[in-house]
Amino acid sequence: MKKVYLCMSTDILQTGHINVIQRAAELGEVTVGVLCDKYVAMYEKYPILPLEERMKIIQNIKGVSHVVVQNDIYYDVNIRDLKPDIVIHGDNWKDGYQKKVRDRVIEVLAEWGGELIEIPYYKSSNLHLFENVMSECRGLPEVRRQMLRQKICSGDIVKIMVAYDGLSALLVEKTTLEKEGERRQFDGIWLSSLCDSTAKGKPDIELVDLTSRMSSVNDIMEVTTKPIIFDADTGGLIEHFVYNIKTLERVGVSAVIIEDKIGLKRNSLLGNDVEQHQDSIEHFCEKIREGKKALSSSAFMLIARIESLILEQSVDDALERAKAYVAAGADGIMIHSRAGTADEIFEFADRFRETDRDTALAVVPTTFDKVREGEFKEHKINVVIYANHMLRAAFPAMKKVVMSVLENERCYEAGLDCMSIKEILSLVPIE
Repeated sequence: MKKVYLCMSTDILQTGHINVIQRAAELGEVTVGVLCDKYVAMYEKYPILPLEERMKIIQNIKGVSHVVVQNDIYYDVNIRDLKPDIVIHGDNWKDGYQKKVRDRVIEVLAEWGGELIEIPYYKSSNLHLFENVMSECRGLPEVRRQMLRQKICSGDIVKIMVAYDGLSALLVEKTTLEKEGERRQFDGIWLSSLCDSTAKGKPDIELVDLTSRMSSVNDIMEVTTKPIIFDADTGGLIEHFVYNIKTLERVGVSAVIIEDKIGLKRNSLLGNDVEQHQDSIEHFCEKIREGKKALSSSAFMLIARIESLILEQSVDDALERAKAYVAAGADGIMIHSRAGTADEIFEFADRFRETDRDTALAVVPTTFDKVREGEFKEHKINVVIYANHMLRAAFPAMKKVVMSVLENERCYEAGLDCMSIKEILSLVPIE
């Protein structure tokens, strides 16, 4: 029999997938390469079912003889190992990022005279219903939480971008970039207390209460599927925090970050220029323990933010706190700094990883902004949060528009700097 190879990434099978498998079985002995979670997430959407479960489902489909892992979007390694007579695929990969994949398949098959067979892409008036259901599934709170944990465990950098309302969250959700043969996108949404407060015209002093901030969470949850990391400032009183973290869990947040300061909260980038006080290790550990006990979901992450470097304490102090916070139950550590370089961040990370290889490590590179993600990865940092750039970009653009209208006494000149209404509306899904 001829050897036939095809690649699949899907979580849930629909008629089009079965058609491809049936056609492949008619041509010979079928091997299915199941695309690994990393590349499913990179090029499509986060898989609802992990690799092992997807492989088990496909293995039990009539007509499938063998199932293997495909560890890259490109087929090269698998088809060179198998040397199939035929690779089969739908005819929907002749454009976009998949065109390069298709071209490489043809090039490699030519090495031994293999053949690419493409069958008509399955179209159905009900296909959009399937896609809507998949999108709704990905938006479920527990699915988002699993996505975040899986991405952190993958060893790749988790890219988190700030959003402060539904529209900015849609930008984070939908913006992708193809570069150097891969599709880049953000892995989650940061709901910043600074941006949430500033967008409401309020100071960043923990003034905006949780009820008000829940409105932003709900707006973002309704229109996105990516994990949400919530900036909970100090977490407040322990007695209040245990209720607030349950509320955040219930509305769908994937992780919460609390900072080890006490008293009136001031923005960390002000450092010792204003009066700020770091919490004691013992008290903050108690807050972590009580917060973890209040949770129902094992996937929900409580991340402890260490302010030692912000407040000009030593790396040793930060490491002592990190060890204690992890022992108290923290799922991750965020190490913060307002220095212009990442030297002290890298020192902390390297020393932290000498004894702890597993706990998630997050940074917010607002001041050390010349560091690329690859450098963070070299120091075993998992999560990079771009914490305020969307709001900072929006304000000067809005200021330019209002000044232009005042200057010109009309909106024509201002309109030259504006996105069209049609383009904005294209972001907003219509059911």
